[in-house]
Amino acid sequence: MTDNPVVTADPELSVVRARADEEPGASLLASMSAEIDGLYAELPGSLDSIPATAEQMSDPDGSFLVISAGAEPVACGGIKRLDAETAEIKRMYVAGGRRGRGVGRRLLAELESECRRLGYRRIRLDTGSDQPAARALYESTGYRRIADYNGNPLAAFWFEKVLA
Repeated sequence: MTDNPVVTADPELSVVRARADEEPGASLLASMSAEIDGLYAELPGSLDSIPATAEQMSDPDGSFLVISAGAEPVACGGIKRLDAETAEIKRMYVAGGRRGRGVGRRLLAELESECRRLGYRRIRLDTGSDQPAARALYESTGYRRIADYNGNPLAAFWFEKVLA
């Protein structure tokens, strides 16, 4: 991870651009997939039905971030292009032991900054009914509910935010 440009750093958390198909992102995404399969057991593997490939979450149109606490990777999230003005946040995940400490809020802010860097004016994302903390985070940070825009079988809530 040392070859990747640091997006931001502070004494507790560092954020780097990475690839979703390389470590540590791949392990974080595997943990996310297992957790989602557990939450939505009636739809196992459905996370894979909504594409967010490593290529889609890479420059020039996307990005993938990993947050670490010291040497331990604790969170990740990606951005993929929907159209020239709109990006979608995908695969946002915070490891269970780090939840409730502001890591998700920090990750979301970093992903929004990446959207601005990439020239997007609008962000969309979704979440499922069994993820109330995610929904509360999005609503508390200015995302407004919109209609289903992507057909995600796991989602019950869809959101959009216009960047200032």
